[in-house]
Amino acid sequence: MADNKHRGHVEYSQVSADYLQHRQLRRGAAGWILLAGLGVSYVISGDFAGWSFGLDKGGWGGLLIATVLMAVMYGCMVFGLAEMSSALPVAGAGYGFARRALGPLGGFATGVAILIEYCIAPAAIAVFIGGYVESLGLFGLTNGWPVYLVCYLIFIGIHLWGVGEALRVMFVITAIAVVALVAFVVGMIPKFDAGKLFDMPVGDAVGASAFLPSGIPGVLAALVYGIWFFLAIEGVPLAAEEARDPRRDMPRGIIVAMGVLVVFAALILVLAPGGAGSKAIATSNNPLVDAVKGAYGGDTWLSQLVNYVGLAGLVASFFSIIYAYSRQLFALSRAGYLPRWLSRTGRRKTPHLALIVPGTIGFVLATVTRDGALLINIAVFGATVSYVLLNLSHIVLRRREPDLERPYRTPGGVVTTGISLVLALAAVVATFLVDVVAAGIMGAIFVAALAYFWFYSRHHLVASVPEEEFAVIERAESELS
Repeated sequence: MADNKHRGHVEYSQVSADYLQHRQLRRGAAGWILLAGLGVSYVISGDFAGWSFGLDKGGWGGLLIATVLMAVMYGCMVFGLAEMSSALPVAGAGYGFARRALGPLGGFATGVAILIEYCIAPAAIAVFIGGYVESLGLFGLTNGWPVYLVCYLIFIGIHLWGVGEALRVMFVITAIAVVALVAFVVGMIPKFDAGKLFDMPVGDAVGASAFLPSGIPGVLAALVYGIWFFLAIEGVPLAAEEARDPRRDMPRGIIVAMGVLVVFAALILVLAPGGAGSKAIATSNNPLVDAVKGAYGGDTWLSQLVNYVGLAGLVASFFSIIYAYSRQLFALSRAGYLPRWLSRTGRRKTPHLALIVPGTIGFVLATVTRDGALLINIAVFGATVSYVLLNLSHIVLRRREPDLERPYRTPGGVVTTGISLVLALAAVVATFLVDVVAAGIMGAIFVAALAYFWFYSRHHLVASVPEEEFAVIERAESELS
């Protein structure tokens, strides 16, 4: 073990001269169009499944309010992320932003919350893909685990091939899924009936009405499902070290992606229940297909198209979130917060172990639990915790470092991310209302990770990585003064 240099409550270890040479990503692989495609790809599975359960929790009005609130939360946060990713274009993204603003503990906590979200979400999506394949009767499968295995093997393999190739394949799959969404929207417009939006039975909760059949509590419970239209968009900055011009392309890519997602969320939320009725799809695992069938009175070419091509939406999100978890794990490992061997890159500049190890864990979780809803709720809890910390990081950086070079500046400044922070806190509370078990599991994982940091990794950090260099320089300057 090399000598340790103390820096406050963390210690930096010396590493070999070629340490970073074995931990390099391929630069210049993505422009803003691919980055925007990556952002849509992360999220697009949420347009095809998951959101409809919000109708059951809060009715159409409750889900509408919840989705608008979550769109505001994500939109405000995206503006903050666009600023931070242009000023601090590092692979650690959320961890890197929080590390600079909140210190090593805050940075690690943010990175772990994001990592939990991105490691668990693909396992949940794999379960959904398996169920999709079974329902379509493809390959005569009656158990989903072979599908989970094939998904992980194929798509991790493509990522190992190279980031440029992976992003292009991802873009094509996402484009196919977008075609299905456009076909759905066009096909459902003639069947829209506003009265069908309000066909849920009215309960006796506070504020219950035809618009809010579950009252005010239903709005809070539906927040988690409003998140599904936007979950994981915050992963775009993880591509910073592989972008062509991150200071310019990163803000453009993530803002365009958010705009596309808002448009699709609005169209789907109106046309799906407005065509088939909110009650008909409130507990559907495949709401778009069931909406078409309900609107047209049975199976049609459109329902078949959405059914088969909709599988591309699930695959796109599965594929892209694998990319996200590998880059977040790579950054945390490279800096010494997690075991360093996980950040080694191969000849093709891909972090192979950071792809394979979480993929193996995800496959085991999917196979053992076969409970996509539980897994996605764990992922959502991790996401909401990270949103609180990300918005707080933007506010702190604006206050503490007003002179930091910012090629892009958030409209409204800290007021914008302050709004997102308040809504993110509400979303954290909502996760407890929806699934206490999932929140408890995530909390246990989070506490275990923080214990690892406190008792081990904070004594073995690496000062030469991009996310840590600023802290070392700042500390040295303060000691000199």
